[in-house]
Amino acid sequence: MASNGTASDRAAALKDFDESKIGVKGLSDSGITSIPSIFLHPPSILSDLHSSSPTNAAIPVIDLSHASSQTHRATIVQQVREAAKTWGFFQVINHGVHVSVLDQTIAAIKAFHDQPQHIKANYYKREEGQGFMYASNNDLYRSDAASWHDSVQAWMTPEAPKAEDLPEICGGEMLAWDSHAKAVADTVMELLSEGLGLEREKFKELAFTESRAMVGHCYPYCPQPDLTMGITPHTDPGTITVLLQNQVAGLQVKHGPHWVPVNPLPGALIINAGDMLQIISNGEYTSVQHRVLANSEKESRISIVIFFNVGKWRGSDGPDGYYGPLPELLSPEKPPLYRDFTMKEFLDNFYSKGIDTKSLPQKLEIQHHS
Repeated sequence: MASNGTASDRAAALKDFDESKIGVKGLSDSGITSIPSIFLHPPSILSDLHSSSPTNAAIPVIDLSHASSQTHRATIVQQVREAAKTWGFFQVINHGVHVSVLDQTIAAIKAFHDQPQHIKANYYKREEGQGFMYASNNDLYRSDAASWHDSVQAWMTPEAPKAEDLPEICGGEMLAWDSHAKAVADTVMELLSEGLGLEREKFKELAFTESRAMVGHCYPYCPQPDLTMGITPHTDPGTITVLLQNQVAGLQVKHGPHWVPVNPLPGALIINAGDMLQIISNGEYTSVQHRVLANSEKESRISIVIFFNVGKWRGSDGPDGYYGPLPELLSPEKPPLYRDFTMKEFLDNFYSKGIDTKSLPQKLEIQHHS
């Protein structure tokens, strides 16, 4: 709730902002020097914006150049397992995607966001789940305070969008990036699968990268970055996330009590485990809180995120399938930490509120009494 005004004032201000279709990029470009009240976050969220982390702390960087080599694979599996277990985040280099492709993808998403407002407004909507959309804050009406970012979203499954359904300025690059990022995700999934002592192809058979959505965030310059957030602390809901970012910093990962900055590494991709992977791995891998600070740089921060999710739900071909910890990972010594859940529970949990932290694993936790 904004510190000034009533709930009805806030609701009206949200509606005005949404219907203007201007986005935060439009507000930023207009030269405002103070941000609207709907973007003001409470002190509880802002209190640790500048808390310092240990100077040498950094998410692991894993070189995938020898991932197919018999000699090196076991070491890389161990590195991925350790990173996913202790950090929930890691960067990969030598992942097989040429740096020119990374640059073109970033440039295309930036070009969309840099267009005049009246052009972008044609794509502005809030119906999620298929096709292409542009909006500011996908949880605008569900969160306590709006955050300082705009996004484009495209659903790549169950049916990939046709090029003509995407904006010409970025559509071709988005389709190309989807196939590149999926190839990297498939490689990482094999390594994660082996890290649990499972067959290399196990996660592929379970269709862990089959359902996916792409989001292209723009975090424009914010005149009062200490009063709002780029994105509030949250965990991702799916199996894994592949993130490509430009060289403007802002992403931070929670590690123990500290927020650790993820400094952009040219040519690298960031991988993180989602809530679903934590549940499926029975807690062996962990989804970790992360956030993005409001951008104080004149250059926009651009990040392109692909959220991967399970494509097939067990036990049914229909919507009533279920998921839970993989039976192969359970034993009398390692009982399930989470109960099984349905796709409906998964979606209801995500869309019932603003983005948040591990609400699904917490709801599904089984209490074991010793």
